[in-house]
Amino acid sequence: MRSASVERDTKETSVAVTVNLDGTGRAEISTGIGFFDHMLDQIARHAPLDLTVRAKGDLHIDGHHTIEDIGLALGQAIDRALGDRKGIARYGDVHVPLDEALTRVVVDVSGRPFVVFNAEFPAQRIGEFDTEMVREFFQAVATQARIGLHIDCLRGVNSHHIAESAFKGFARAFGKAVAIDPRRLQGEAPSTKGTLTA
Repeated sequence: MRSASVERDTKETSVAVTVNLDGTGRAEISTGIGFFDHMLDQIARHAPLDLTVRAKGDLHIDGHHTIEDIGLALGQAIDRALGDRKGIARYGDVHVPLDEALTRVVVDVSGRPFVVFNAEFPAQRIGEFDTEMVREFFQAVATQARIGLHIDCLRGVNSHHIAESAFKGFARAFGKAVAIDPRRLQGEAPSTKGTLTA
């Protein structure tokens, strides 16, 4: 099983993440931020992968440190779980609608981190969740997981719908990209370089 656990402890947060890329969509999430719990559950359900996240952070300030540190830990766990990345499909893309919102997400499990994020949120907050943290979360995940990630909201007027279509889109595209390609030799990296780790 391609799985890994990461713990991250700072003066601002305490985070523990476990991910199983070959899981079935089970999620145990507790971050102290209700909407964010819901979004992490979307990643697990729609990839699908098994995900456990336990976090305690300085929420009396705001959710920034907690959300970003979870993203960093999740990215590190993904990177470890992927190992040498041999045999994977590497690329994944999807369009995900949620009512009026439509988001396109493209993932390249390339070993080279890069993020392009285009989405505008009419509301600053969804419950206790600051919508500008959507980009920060995905930036943290992509950097530590060493993936290329493009998220473009093509349309949408409801901030909840826009955010949720982005998280579901990431899950679906990422799930495709890390899936084992049955046509590829298991010892082969999907790259003319022969590696996705250097």
